[in-house]
Amino acid sequence: MTVVTRFAPSPTGYLHIGGARTALFNWLFARHHGGVYRLRIEDTDRQRSTKEAVEAILDGLAWLGLAGDGEVVFQSERAARHAEVAQQLLEQGKAYRCYCTPEELTEMRETARAEGRSIRYDGRWRDRDPADAPAGIDPVIRIKAPLAGEMTIRDAVQGDVTVPHAQLDDMILLRADGSPTYMHSVVVDDHDMAVTHVIRGDDHLNNAFRQSLIYQAMGWDVPVFAHVPLIHGADGAKFSKRHGALGVDAYRDMGYLPEAMRNYLLRLGWGHGDDEIISTEQAIAWFDLSGVGRAPARFDYAKLDSVNGHYIREADDDRLVDLVAARLSADPAVTVGEEARRRLKAGMSGLKSRAKTIAELAENARFYVASIPIPMDPKAAALLDEDGRAALAGLLPYFASLAEFTEPMIEDAVRRYAEERGLKLGKVAQPLRAAITGSTTSPGIFEVLAALGQPESLRRIEAVCAVHTNG
Repeated sequence: MTVVTRFAPSPTGYLHIGGARTALFNWLFARHHGGVYRLRIEDTDRQRSTKEAVEAILDGLAWLGLAGDGEVVFQSERAARHAEVAQQLLEQGKAYRCYCTPEELTEMRETARAEGRSIRYDGRWRDRDPADAPAGIDPVIRIKAPLAGEMTIRDAVQGDVTVPHAQLDDMILLRADGSPTYMHSVVVDDHDMAVTHVIRGDDHLNNAFRQSLIYQAMGWDVPVFAHVPLIHGADGAKFSKRHGALGVDAYRDMGYLPEAMRNYLLRLGWGHGDDEIISTEQAIAWFDLSGVGRAPARFDYAKLDSVNGHYIREADDDRLVDLVAARLSADPAVTVGEEARRRLKAGMSGLKSRAKTIAELAENARFYVASIPIPMDPKAAALLDEDGRAALAGLLPYFASLAEFTEPMIEDAVRRYAEERGLKLGKVAQPLRAAITGSTTSPGIFEVLAALGQPESLRRIEAVCAVHTNG
């Protein structure tokens, strides 16, 4: 048997974190078993489904590396097939036409509420002669659910879950206008797509019982269900925007790497011993449903930042330069040309060891692409008082005379200069950092100077000291 999974979002908004994790689990399970991972857009709610939401979902999945295998299936394009299956059930006596008026349905609900019963259709047209149908009422088609006994679902995450058939009413398959319901469409699509494992949030667990009724009525194999606990906030409350329940695109904009997001989402509800950093290759090799816990996972920004920082440190410098340059170039006042990219790459080692997000990395790298005069923060400006500028002016000839502007040579020059002038190293290094970066914090200043290069370093010091030399 070829394992087939699917991710089936409704395009009524962005791809949220819970959906991204569901897609990841489906993708990993299929890859682990050498199977197929399909993508289906459940756009039957035409009023709420939008083209923009579809594009946002596809874009988010592509960024995460979770695009589906084969063509994307759009549920709205399969309405004729959904109606065909409902008609088969009708012809086999496993479904029936219901001619209840809106008033009757309202009365049914109100009576159930008044008697403290759950609101379910009472089956009044189940065995009634259609000849009794009132004029002017277009019928819905309902499935004939079993009236006695119970149903057990052997869920791959939740274990065995049993529900009495009395709790499952005769749900609608086709509405009065002939359009299929969500519950019916999902089953037909999963069957036709040969889905073997339905992995989704546990808020769909109740749906599994209703959907199983259709599988059984059609004589189709019921897929393996695996209902994954939802994600909660760090405080244990239901995940909401205040916890970070944003679209995947927002996390990309905040500067998280896709491989870091995959690693973090994998660990939200699934584990492999004490391993926290798990590469995609390891995840494919290790992932199975037995590792999914039953308790809700808690979203933790500190852990996400830690994981992202790891992947930034491991990332290729050229890739990071591209990401940083794109962010900095979004500022109309910043131009990232060939020389600026050279500086960024030369200084990337020191930059990436200190950053947790690409946004932070870009902000820390801004001084590499800045134009003279270098913007100064107040603390840096305070270091460039008369004594600070005098110290830098004396250092200029030492830098100008260096045949090789390398980190060891730069450090040696600064130390020689400080020793010859009787200055503590900090009295030279601190104003030097301020003049070069506009800040009091940066990667190692000798590394920064080497990355900038001799001409640019001299220009920045001269600009601060208002000293102009030919050296």
